[in-house]
Amino acid sequence: MPVNNHSLPTLDGIYQQLLDAIDVGIHVVNNEGISVLYNRKMSEIEDMEKIDVLQRNIMDIFIFTSEEESRLMQALRKGDVRKNAKQAYFNFKGQEITTINDTFPLRNENGDIIGAVEIAKDITRLEKLTRESVREKPDAKYTFDQIIGKSQPIIDVIENAKRATRTTSSVLITGETGTGKELFAQSIHNGSARSSKPFISQNCAALPDTLIESILFGTVKGAFTGASEHPGLFEQADGGTLMLDEINSLSTPLQAKLLRAIQEKTIRRIGDTKDRPVDVRILATVNEDPLISMDKNDLREDLYYRLSVVSIVVPPLRKRKSDLPHLVEHFIDKYNYRFQLKVPSVSHGVMELFREYDWPGNVRELEHMIEGAMNLIQFDEEIDYTHLPPHVRHKFPLYATYSFAPVQPASQPAEKRPNRTLQSFMEEAEKVYIEQILQQCEGNVTQAAKELGVSRQSLQYRLKKYEIKK
Repeated sequence: MPVNNHSLPTLDGIYQQLLDAIDVGIHVVNNEGISVLYNRKMSEIEDMEKIDVLQRNIMDIFIFTSEEESRLMQALRKGDVRKNAKQAYFNFKGQEITTINDTFPLRNENGDIIGAVEIAKDITRLEKLTRESVREKPDAKYTFDQIIGKSQPIIDVIENAKRATRTTSSVLITGETGTGKELFAQSIHNGSARSSKPFISQNCAALPDTLIESILFGTVKGAFTGASEHPGLFEQADGGTLMLDEINSLSTPLQAKLLRAIQEKTIRRIGDTKDRPVDVRILATVNEDPLISMDKNDLREDLYYRLSVVSIVVPPLRKRKSDLPHLVEHFIDKYNYRFQLKVPSVSHGVMELFREYDWPGNVRELEHMIEGAMNLIQFDEEIDYTHLPPHVRHKFPLYATYSFAPVQPASQPAEKRPNRTLQSFMEEAEKVYIEQILQQCEGNVTQAAKELGVSRQSLQYRLKKYEIKK
């Protein structure tokens, strides 16, 4: 079948489609600095439309104090070639752009410069993430006194952590996400002789290895294109404490380098030839069982044994549910102050639901749930079932009975029906029944709890709530 050549795109059209399909930015200027090619990816990186750029001089498009600041102009005027070089600049809207560029001149057959091209990879968001992820805390704000809970599991962990303040040994803190591992790390730092020195926290999962290595160990000028003299977190934390969160997210080679730094108490900046002594205490965290991390080859065994000189396991909330009333009270007080409310408490039904819930997000999830509920409250009322997030209400539909509107006996005339909620009726009935069972058991709380089919702690909570005498 003959091909209709009129249906095929032109060569220029093919080039343009190819340029717009690739995932790097391309910007080409002619020998006068006028933009003649600007692909889709470069438009996305610099947040500018092609119509704003094409056929305009780049000195009119970007904010440069002189041509020397523009690498395209340097390639055009001086024939400069730069490879894999970081550049930060501003577009005409005043937005900061950060890229890794290859910039070089374009020449004709005679070797004359007829233009210049820049090939760019966008790292604007990555640079912002780098700056935000490094959180220096010269004065870590949490202490052991601020850890909420009176259950035996949390008391045991606090006592173990307090003992760790007496030495400079490395500490490995294990616990699920949201259990409060950093709270323990800050408390250990504040309780130690290093409390007046820096406390620096870094989430190892927040950045790729290429960046986390330079952040941890620092760089020397010329280590790579655009590198400056910069101390890493080890040097910044000298004399103090460095917390490395999610240590198991680091690559194996980087874990080996970290192990050497901890053992030798020296670091070597990237691109440097000399070792620098550092005096830093390492507090590391993992959000799963370290044995599982080692089985998956996410955590080197030698690093684990070096870090776990002192090992602290923070229990999940589902294993310390007797702390729920204390935690709920703390978070309600916190957001009452922040939101200028006077929410007294959670309803009895909500507290019972909290005791049944397994809390996959732990204490952090509880705080967010309280905060979310208090955003929905219009008056100074207690938090009830209707204020809870949908995923919790769907999991516990029967608890909706605790939040019904006032119910009145249908047998009474409308004008004489008492204004009483189902919740208050159920609470009174519950109180009477507990008193009866407790009397039958002659005040024996353990036996009464067994008869009622609840835990002893749950019964103790009800005795206190209803002010029932044993």
